[in-house]
Parts: sequence; C-alpha cells; structure tokens
Amino acid sequence: MSLRLYDTAARAVRDFTPLRAGRASLYVCGLTVQGPPHVGHIRAAVSFDVLRRWLAASGLEVTYVRNVTDIDDKILAKAAEHDLPWWAWAFLNERACTRAYDVLGVLPPTYEPRATGHVPEMVGLMQRLIDRGHAYAVDGDVYFDVRSFPEYGALTGQRLEHLEPAADTDTDERKRDPRDFALWKAHKPGEPETAAWDTPWGRGRPGWHLECSAMAGKYLGEAFDIHGGGLDLRFPHHENEQAQSRAAGDRFAQYWMHNGWVTLGGEKMSKSLGNTAQVDEVVKRVRPVELRYYLVAPHYRSMIEFTDAALDEAAAGYRRIESFVKRAVERVGVDAGGCELPEAFRTALDDDLGTPAAIAAVHEGVRLGNTALGDGDDAATAAALGAVRAMLGVLGLDPLDPQWAPGSDDRLAQATDGLVALALQQRQAARARKDFAAADAIRDQLTTLGVSVEDTPDGPRWELSR
Repeated sequence: MSLRLYDTAARAVRDFTPLRAGRASLYVCGLTVQGPPHVGHIRAAVSFDVLRRWLAASGLEVTYVRNVTDIDDKILAKAAEHDLPWWAWAFLNERACTRAYDVLGVLPPTYEPRATGHVPEMVGLMQRLIDRGHAYAVDGDVYFDVRSFPEYGALTGQRLEHLEPAADTDTDERKRDPRDFALWKAHKPGEPETAAWDTPWGRGRPGWHLECSAMAGKYLGEAFDIHGGGLDLRFPHHENEQAQSRAAGDRFAQYWMHNGWVTLGGEKMSKSLGNTAQVDEVVKRVRPVELRYYLVAPHYRSMIEFTDAALDEAAAGYRRIESFVKRAVERVGVDAGGCELPEAFRTALDDDLGTPAAIAAVHEGVRLGNTALGDGDDAATAAALGAVRAMLGVLGLDPLDPQWAPGSDDRLAQATDGLVALALQQRQAARARKDFAAADAIRDQLTTLGVSVEDTPDGPRWELSR
C-alpha cells in the first residue's frame, strides 16, 4: 500500500503495512455514555469513519471495533442525580450517541461491544497479569504495577519517575507505588448492587483502562493494526492500555492514531468545563451533512475552533459542491461519468489522511465541472460529475447518497418539489405574457421562503438557500 499514517507511538509518519495482507483491523475508543454527545465527541467518530472508508476504497477488508463504556464513576453519579438506575441512564445516552453517529453518516462498526458485557474477558486479563507479576489485588481492588513493566510511558514518551500518581488517590496507601492504576474497583457502600460483578478477588466493577484492552483482544486478537481515539486519551488511557496488554503478553496495536480537539473559546470542548455544542442542537442550525463537511475538511490531527462563522463557511462550501452535483445530474443524468478517483485525491488521503488537500481536489473537480456546464460540454460534465461523486463517496459527503438525499417515498419532499415547480410555472407564464412585476413577485415570495431561483439556458432551477 502507498498509505502513510502518523503513528503517535513512533512520533513520525510511517508506511502502513497491515498485519494480514488484504485486511485492516481498527479499534477506536467510543464514548463513555454519561451524557449526550457534543461536536468534540463526534469528531473522532467522523475522522476514523473517513479512515475506514479510505481503507475499504483501497481494497482492504476492514474490521472496525468501537466500544461503549457503559459503567464508570460519572455514569453512577449522573444516574443518581437524575434518579434513574445507572443502566437506564447509560442506555439513554448510548441511544443519543448512536443517533449522532447515524445523523452524521458514520458507518456502523463491525462490532460495538459494551464494557458490561465483557467482564469474563477482563477477569481473564487480570489473572494473566497477576500470574506474570504485573498486577496485584488488595481488599478487592486490583492494581497494575507500573514498576514491573519497564516500557511504561513509551507510548507518550514519558519517564516513570516524572509521572504524577494516578487519579484514584484515595487508596494510595494500599498501592505498591502511588502511580499504579486500578484495573478493578471493589464495590463500595452506597453504590448500586447491580453495578458490581463477582471475581476471584471480590465483587466490584472494571477500571476504565482494563475494558478496552479486554474488548480489543476479544474481537481483534492479541495483535491488530490501528488503535485510534481523541488526543486527550493518549495519557493515561492509551498508555495504560498498551502497558497492561503488552505486560500480559499481547503485541496489541501496531499503530496509534489520535485526532485533535474541537475547541470552544480557545479551550477543549468538554462537559466538565460546560463549553459544549451538542450534536442534537447543532444539526438544527445547519444540515447534518454540512456539519460532517465542517469536521472532515480540516486535517484530523488539527485543532478546530468551533464558531458560528466557521460553521457557516463550511456550509457554504458544501453547498457549492452540492449545487454543481445537482446541476450536472440535471444535465447528464445520475449515472453519467465513471467513478475513477483523481490522483490528487488519492495522494492526499495516502498522505496521513490529508483531507484538506482531498477537499481541494473535490473543489477543483467542481470548478472543471462548472466550466464544462457553461460550455455545454456534456462529456466533460459527466467526467467531472463522476470524479466528484467518487471523491465525495469516500468522504461520506455525496449529496445523492440516500443518507443525505430525500427518499422517493418522502411525501413532504415530493410535495415541496411539486409546489415550487407550480410556482415556477406560474412565474414562467407571467414572463411569457410580459407581466414582469408578477414574475418578480413570485420570485421574491420564493426567496422569502428560503428558495433560491436561478435562471439557466435550460430553464429555471431552484435550491434551498440559507
């Protein structure tokens, strides 16, 4: 393959060589379902969805795993605050996450395991670590012994002696080292009885880091190609995942990829900071496909500052693409043109998933297509349409994809089409009898309703305006 990816562990761009020829395996950290997702959460899903689509377009069979963390301290606290069972609160927000993935055109993963469904695998992993001398149990808690694993800190390039103690400091005095992290947490008084599982070391619940190692091993085996997630997960989560998996004897991830944050007011978008833009709300301001374009257009490793102006600019950029596709289809038909990807687009995505250059290639195709339309060159129009749609398909942005286009059974869309067509017929009739005041009035009324009308040599065409 010609694909090169930035590997966080190597701190360099590396040639991507799958462990198994013709196949690619990915594990991407999903969300902790403590609340509904914001745009910062969903960026990882969109970024790795583009990677998954590009791997498939490059001829690989892709196995994609994205987990659900459905038990942790925050879920228990939020559920109690809302007077709901923890599992009901988790499921409510899991559905909100799924809704956000679906509305933004993120393909469903091959497997989407929940943490609570994989306790046996977690117990097995802990036993392996204890047997190898890398973990120990104290009063029902199980800890990973960081000093037992010399490679600890390798993923993020940190030295153990420079690291601060783990966050769960309430039990530091029982640890061999204050930097040891919890694999398993003993059940505490006041916690729901349903939030605890039996283990050889007592009842309790999993630590966050343990969950992903166990689920990755279950579905992808002891070694897999790519582990992905947000930049904030590098430490301690991914560092701890790598340490416990490799200490247990697994090779684990061969490449580590991390997407940048979405910031708001210069700070990382975060529920704890209160500076979030929930997906359910943002898609009321712009169409879901426009929000996806906003998230896809920057490089996945870059930071994005979330502003109304940036969102509007992205929406306008997508609408220029969409306008060409619709005009070209009206001229040459939906099946015209081939589906060859331009070399510039391939080169862009092969260069560490370079979506800015890939989007530039899309806009270049649109420019050539608009020129062909203006010249009345149907062959060139069809070629441009085929190339643009092929590129947009890889990015999950094709306006004609059923994900974004109203279906033929959408009665509201059909009624809207019919009513606008009727108004345009009346406008044409007014112009034919030289009643230009009436024709202008119809156009003004349509504009007020958010319908933009363009007169072309082939007759009037319309689209929804902002």
